[in-house]
Order: sequence, then structure tokens, then C-alpha cells
Amino acid sequence: MARLTADAPFIHDGCSIDDANFGAYVEIGQGSRIAHSTIGDYSYCDRFADIANTTVGKFANIAAFVRIGATDHPMEKASLHHFHYRSASYFDDAADDADWFMHRRTRRTMIGHDTWIGHGAQVRPEVTIGHGAVVAGGAIVTKDVAPYMIVAGIPAVPLRARFSEPVADRMMALAWWDWPHDQLRAALDDFRKLRAEDFLERYE
Repeated sequence: MARLTADAPFIHDGCSIDDANFGAYVEIGQGSRIAHSTIGDYSYCDRFADIANTTVGKFANIAAFVRIGATDHPMEKASLHHFHYRSASYFDDAADDADWFMHRRTRRTMIGHDTWIGHGAQVRPEVTIGHGAVVAGGAIVTKDVAPYMIVAGIPAVPLRARFSEPVADRMMALAWWDWPHDQLRAALDDFRKLRAEDFLERYE
């Protein structure tokens, strides 16, 4: 019997899950934190990932110790410290600042389908990672990443495209990530053996 199922995510020990939605065949690695986020079908994160205020597409590959949607401190105010928005932890007669937390949750990070976020990378709030893109390990992504682009560095900059633009456009039009589970199984040998161009020729 397969370890992953369509019915419920496979959540390893020590995870913190708060206001999260999961698609089919999802796996959440040991010690990860998922908050106010949606994780699409077949996507997974490895150990100690921290994902907040994020929409993750299907088939995303998120390595260990990745942080996505890291929350900001209010730099325009008199203090950076969270005593003035996590106030209930410090004062018996003060509530937390609900407006500040709602503002944070509106700053969504978007991770496309079939993406790869490398070990220890960070993706900032309100950044979009396009379908098929790769973020190198240790990169800090502060700007949107085009589909099928490979980025690296601090801050992350484009290195090269995975595919030519015509091939990338064809791959997005094919949208194999929307295929049903049985169709993915039927094409499994071709996913394993064929280069992208040959795969497109067979399935377009």
C-alpha cells in the first residue's frame, strides 16, 4: 500500500499546524511549521520547513530548513519588538493587535506548480515563484521568479532558464500537474525516461 494517500496529509512528528489546508498526497516533514497556508496536491516539505501566509501549488518540492513567507516586524513604528502587537503576553489588561496580524496574512507568497525550493532558502512575503522554477539552496528571494527560471544568491538573481521559452510555454499549456492520479501513473515511465521536449511531443 502506498504511504501517501488522497485522503489526508502525511504529517511527521513535531509539526505545528495552524489554519492550514492540504491537498491530496501531501507530506509535511518532521518539525515543520505550517501557518495560514494552503499546500497543493502532491507537494511536500522536508524537515523543519517554516511556511506562513503562503499558497503552494501542486507538486512543489520544498527542502529542509526552508522559510517561506517569513513575517516582518513593523519598521515604520517606534519599536520593532512584538510587545506592542503580541501584547497579551506582556500585559494582563492588553489584547493582541488583531489588525497587525490580519495585515500580515494578506501579504501572500505564491509558490507555483512543480517548483523546487532548495535547502535553507528563504522566500519573502508577496513574492511569486513561477511554475517549474528552481530556487537554489541558501538563496533569499525578494522578487518574483519567472516560470522555469533558476535563481540563486542573496538576494536571488536569475542564473539561467531550465527550458527555452517555447518549451516552457508548451509545458505550462500541457499543465500535466492537473492530470488525474491514474493518468500520472499511466505516464510514469515517460516521466522517468523522456526529456521535456520528447514528453511534450508525446502528450500535447
